[in-house]
Amino acid sequence: MCTFCVVPFTRGRERSRDPQSILFEINDLHKKGYKEVTLLGQNVDSYLWYGGGLKKDFKKASEIQKATATDFAKLLDLCASAHPKMRFRFSTSNPQDMSISVIKTMAKHDNICNYIHLPVQSGSDRILKAMNRQHTREDYFELIDNIKKYLPDCSISHDLICGFPTETEQDHQDTLSLMQYVKYSFGYMFSYSERPGTLAARRLEDDIPEVTKKLRLQEVVALQQKHSLERSQGFLGQVTEVLIEKTSKKSDAEWAGRNPQNSTVVFPKEQYKIGDFVVVKIENCTSATLKGVALGYLKNN
Repeated sequence: MCTFCVVPFTRGRERSRDPQSILFEINDLHKKGYKEVTLLGQNVDSYLWYGGGLKKDFKKASEIQKATATDFAKLLDLCASAHPKMRFRFSTSNPQDMSISVIKTMAKHDNICNYIHLPVQSGSDRILKAMNRQHTREDYFELIDNIKKYLPDCSISHDLICGFPTETEQDHQDTLSLMQYVKYSFGYMFSYSERPGTLAARRLEDDIPEVTKKLRLQEVVALQQKHSLERSQGFLGQVTEVLIEKTSKKSDAEWAGRNPQNSTVVFPKEQYKIGDFVVVKIENCTSATLKGVALGYLKNN
């Protein structure tokens, strides 16, 4: 229930699916030849199944139900263990619910991609409170430190809002310093705009001038582009696993796919086809794309 977000009003209360129904669906996709599955939810880390019900009802569950409950870490483990040749991603996580067990499960399985989308929205504790975000700046840093500890090559992306009501220049600088600490691989950055019906629209005056919002957004985007390029350059000379998804937008002679860190990789087509897992050596890059040559098929393709 972030004060700026209209989703709870349009989607209703969160609910979790029976894990067996999810596994059944993945089994069906595997039989049809799919190579990658994304577990998708508005907040996947609040997933909880103990025979039905919402997360807040967990306190009412019996001891047997608690012992046999499936949380998101267990669901990830079930999926990755059931299909070791498939690749798994998930989105979206939220800082207040992401647990160390999810991070450790990712580290346990090679077929869970090393990529976490972790919206932060602001680097200022004061603005986070006004947004009704359920984490502080220090909470977020602790989570980032654990990700880097257990998944040192993990890519992390973010959502950020510039110019939220009452945001000061110091609040903006706090956001920039948070970005410097994390050094995100990717980002989704926006200037604040009211959503009718939200708490922010009802109670907070949209008091930041548009020109200020745009200037702050430009600074955030420029810093993210710098960090994205640094992240891409870290792949130069390295080999990475790529699942071929489509023909490159810029050349019919090249394939495009993603590696486990969610970077787009392009390389000459040669004998490969869509759906192949290949090993690619990275020779060049931009802030958004890695470029290389395929060295061959991935083992157990």
